[in-house]
Amino acid sequence: MKYYIIAGEASGELRKLDENAEIRFWGGDLMQQAGGTLVKHYRDLAFMGFAEVLMNLRTILDNIAFCKKDIAAFAPDALILIDYPGFNMRIAKWAKERRLPTHYYISPQIWAWKENRIKSIRRDVDHMYVILPFEKDFYEKKHQFPVHFVGHPLLDVIAGRPKHNRDVFKTENALDARPIVALLPGSRKQEIKKMLGIMLTTVAKFPQYQFVIAGAPGQDKAFYDQFLTPDVRLVMNKTYDLLSVSSAALVTSGTATLETALFDVPEVVCYKGNWISYQIARRIITLKYISLVNLIMDAPVITELIQEDLNPTRLQEELQKLFEPANRARMLADFEQLRTVLGQSGTAAKTARLIFEATEKQA
Repeated sequence: MKYYIIAGEASGELRKLDENAEIRFWGGDLMQQAGGTLVKHYRDLAFMGFAEVLMNLRTILDNIAFCKKDIAAFAPDALILIDYPGFNMRIAKWAKERRLPTHYYISPQIWAWKENRIKSIRRDVDHMYVILPFEKDFYEKKHQFPVHFVGHPLLDVIAGRPKHNRDVFKTENALDARPIVALLPGSRKQEIKKMLGIMLTTVAKFPQYQFVIAGAPGQDKAFYDQFLTPDVRLVMNKTYDLLSVSSAALVTSGTATLETALFDVPEVVCYKGNWISYQIARRIITLKYISLVNLIMDAPVITELIQEDLNPTRLQEELQKLFEPANRARMLADFEQLRTVLGQSGTAAKTARLIFEATEKQA
């Protein structure tokens, strides 16, 4: 059968179930390694924030038009949409009009804002696969729209990873013997500069620790040279390895907050965004929290420092709390409960099987 996927990574699970699968996709390097035909790299879709989307609107519209033509020429048995709601919901509407079966994996966050998108989801999406436990109740109890809760894909990624020896990791990466504070400042240059400018104000206050920046895959190592000192080091493309040996972390909000928690690293969540985007967002988003950890647990498990609250004084105070035994014990106990709430690993295989079975049934 033929599968068209937009836009994310895949583990090859569909190929295990369907040895004759033809897969055409918008995605990344891992999907290409799994044997599909790459149409366009997912980074071309990665516009974040209201202002950023407006500035790149022409590119987005051109991508949508090209994508529709490519899907029509391929004529897939199943169209699999992954995340990117601004793009994928437009494609879903178009596909529904042409009676192409649609599978949506990783729900648009309509529980955060634009809840009226439930109307278009009902109309245009045949099968929805959600990764957060509260999303199933949101869809089925509040909106009477059946969905599949498949668990969070991070559980697959992190499960079974070998434990790293701290001493070996430090030697391999030219680090000294001090405990590590991991810095995860984001992935885009503008974001990294802004966040590191604040995060690095804590360094002088904690000389007993070494601060290690997790270099983003899309950035050159040379870009980070401006931030490095004897107390601030860098490791490139080893974020999970770094987290596995860290004592604490300062993390820019996003999926990294959940990744850090799943590695049992006490953390402070940091966010200071584009002023225009933030002012718009705060008026239309009604969530109590911005980090996935707190949203999933529906409690302030980790401290969130947002906009004006993200300042050197507050950041130093909150980082100090991460080293206090009682606070660490409480946070680690909450992280254990978080894993229970998220469910078991096997997300990719579970989702692939549901898609395959639905596609086989309609064939």
